[in-house]
Amino acid sequence: MNWISNYVRPKINSLFSRREVPENLWTKCPECGTMLFHRELAGNLNVCSNCDHHMAISPRERFEALFDGGIFTDVKVPDAVADPLHFRDQKKYPDRIKAAQKASGEKDAMLVAEGEVMRTPIVAAAQDFSFMAGSMGMNVGNAIIAAAQRAVQLSRPLVLFSASGGARMQEGMLSLMQMPRSTVAVQMLKEAGLPYIVVLTHPTTGGVTASYAMLGDVHLAEPNAQIGFAGARVIEQTIREKLPEGFQRAEYLLDHGMLDRVVHRKAMKEELVGLIRLLMGLPPAIKGDLAAPSEVAEQAKA
Repeated sequence: MNWISNYVRPKINSLFSRREVPENLWTKCPECGTMLFHRELAGNLNVCSNCDHHMAISPRERFEALFDGGIFTDVKVPDAVADPLHFRDQKKYPDRIKAAQKASGEKDAMLVAEGEVMRTPIVAAAQDFSFMAGSMGMNVGNAIIAAAQRAVQLSRPLVLFSASGGARMQEGMLSLMQMPRSTVAVQMLKEAGLPYIVVLTHPTTGGVTASYAMLGDVHLAEPNAQIGFAGARVIEQTIREKLPEGFQRAEYLLDHGMLDRVVHRKAMKEELVGLIRLLMGLPPAIKGDLAAPSEVAEQAKA
């Protein structure tokens, strides 16, 4: 009986019982197909360790890697009208918003925060492409204005990470009006003499490219990011010519003078701090602290 209960029964149970395996342990790189363990990928800032492909990263994850100790404070963004046009396609617009909010955990497509990067105080804004393709609606316009006002109030530079498919069609003309609104916000920074740095990530297209994404004092981009206004196929059909290889990619735009630099995600923090402190007339950043003389003496005695 012991043999049956101690060996046979557990063996049968192991054959027929389903093991619970956590989901999303592995992510397949869309560029090279390498399977990446989730902890390794997160530790590498969502950059493929095999081909260096920069995958999407949420604004909150980006800020946790950017700010000192991952500590930052959200800047409050005024609420916009929920459904100004009562728009409906396959779903009601409010239903799409609620689904995006549930999936992302954020209120809308842009997050604004303040904090310190290598002891350099900044205000930062970042778009979330997973939230309705990072589309620019009234809430995004409110976020940019709130970010600019907070930067002026604190006399801090503004760093904006763009990632968008363009205007939000469910808000129609009201969405397009965010282009001049964001331009006014950028002008506020310029009148206050504060740097405005834009980091263009994959993809940045449409009305976002035609407004605040191309109005920075300095334009950086992540490697191989797609940046443009209209799609390449639309351009080819309009001009009836074949576009060059790599058209609308960050490296191509850098070669043709539309960008100042293409920066790897892991090097972005030091790049931003160096530029900000240069533009603000500040001394070089402190990258490490020396122990106080008394602490050094105590350690030597020990």
